[in-house]
Amino acid sequence: MLYAIVDIETTGGHASANGITEVAINIHDGNQIVESFSTLINPKQHIPDYITALTGIDNEMIANAPTFEDVALQIYQLLNDKVFVAHNVNFDYSFLKHHLNFAGYDLQCKKLCTVRLSRKLIPGKPSYSLGKLCSSLQIPIENRHRAAGDANATSILFNLLLAADGEGVIAEMLKKASKEQVLPPNLDKASIVKLPNKPGVYYFKDSKGKIIYVGKAKDLKKRVNSHFTGNRPNKQRQDFLKSIYHVDYVICGTELMALILEANEIKRLWPENNRAMKRYEHKYDLYIFEDQNGYLRLAIDKHKKNNNPLQSFNNLLEGYNFLNFLVEKYQLCAKLCYLQKTTTKCVAHENGQCFGACSGIETVAVYNKRLNKALEEIQNLQPTFALVDEGRKDDEYSCLVVEKGKFFGMGYFTEKNYLEDGLATLKDNLSVYQSNSYILNLILSHAELHPQKLYKL
Repeated sequence: MLYAIVDIETTGGHASANGITEVAINIHDGNQIVESFSTLINPKQHIPDYITALTGIDNEMIANAPTFEDVALQIYQLLNDKVFVAHNVNFDYSFLKHHLNFAGYDLQCKKLCTVRLSRKLIPGKPSYSLGKLCSSLQIPIENRHRAAGDANATSILFNLLLAADGEGVIAEMLKKASKEQVLPPNLDKASIVKLPNKPGVYYFKDSKGKIIYVGKAKDLKKRVNSHFTGNRPNKQRQDFLKSIYHVDYVICGTELMALILEANEIKRLWPENNRAMKRYEHKYDLYIFEDQNGYLRLAIDKHKKNNNPLQSFNNLLEGYNFLNFLVEKYQLCAKLCYLQKTTTKCVAHENGQCFGACSGIETVAVYNKRLNKALEEIQNLQPTFALVDEGRKDDEYSCLVVEKGKFFGMGYFTEKNYLEDGLATLKDNLSVYQSNSYILNLILSHAELHPQKLYKL
C-alpha cells in the first residue's frame, strides 16, 4: 500500500474562494519515503499580508510559479490510488479535490488523518496541533508553515504512528465501513458509535463544552453522520467542522417531539451555527387593549417578543381576514379595529352604517359586550387536546398537550389511562415548553394527519 503524505499552503481557510500557493507530497511505501514532490503555485489572486506573515510566501515569490492547472495532472497522478495522509486531512483534501475538479480531474482517495491517528495511538498529549505535537515527540520541523517542511514532519510522525500501531488501528480506519476519516479531526469516533438509531435532539460542542449547534433527528446516528459527508469547500462548513469536539444527545419518543425540543433549545441556547431557526418568527399577531375612553379594541400588529397575543398569523392578509370575520359577525367597528383609517364614517357593515362606537354614540358597555362575545369566539376556536404516541421504549407512551390553542408541554407515561385523571393532573406531570406559532402548526398538522392519536380534553 502506498501513502501520499500531503501538506499545502493557501491564501485562506476555505477552498471555494481561495487558492493554493504551495504543495508538497511525499509518497511513502509503509517503510520510507520513495518519492517527493514540492512546488510553489501561483494562485492567480492576491496573498493577504497575514498569510505572508505566517508562511513567508509573498506575491513576488509566486509571480513566476506555475498555476495549479499547470501541475494538476502531475499532482493527480501522484495522489491517485494512494491513501491521502495529512494532519487535519479534510482541509488539505478539500482544497486539492476542489481545484483538481476545476482542472478536470476527479480525485477519489481513501484518507488518513494524523490528528485522529495520533489521538488514538499516542494518547494523553496536551495538544495535537502539528507544531506542538512534533515538539512533544521531538520531531524536528524545518521551514514551519511551508508545505515541504510540514509534509516532512508529518512523514516522520507517520513513521511513529505506523510503529505504534500494534492492533491494526490504521487498517481498521481505512475500512470502507469505518467512515473514520469523514469525521471532524477533534471528534472522537466513540461518541458517534454510541449514538442510537432513535428520534432525538443532538448538540455539537466546542473545545470548551459550549454548544455551537442544535439539531433534531428522526434517526440520531444517521443524521449526525450526515453532517460529515461530502467535502463542501465553503468557509462556514470548514470552520464548523473544526469547532466540533463533542456531541451529546437527548432521545425523544417521536420525531415531532424532537422538532419541538429543537425549536425550544435553539431559542434557549441561541447557538452560533443555527441560522435558519433563529430567523423563524410569525410576523403578525392579534392584540386587544382598552383605549382612553374605555372601548376594547382589536388590532393586527407586528409580532413583539414577550407579548401575549390572542392569535398569531403567518402574514398580514391572514390576520386581516380573521379580524374582518369578527367585525362582520359581531358588528364591531371597523375604525376601532384599525381596518378603516379614514376620517369618514365607519363602513364595516353591509348597510354602510356604524352603531357609533367610533364617534362615542354607542356606549362602552354595549360595544364591549359584543366585543367580549367575539373574544369568546376566539377562545372557542382554540382547541384543547392531547397527542398520545410512542415513547422512548416499548413500555412507554409520549404525550403532548395543547391548551386553548397554545402548546403547553410534553412528557412520558407508562400507563395510557393517565388521561382519565383530567387536564390539571396531566399538566402536573409534563415538562413545560415555550409555545409559538411554528410549534403549534407542527402539532396541528400532525393531529390532522393522525387523528387516531388525538384525545380531546
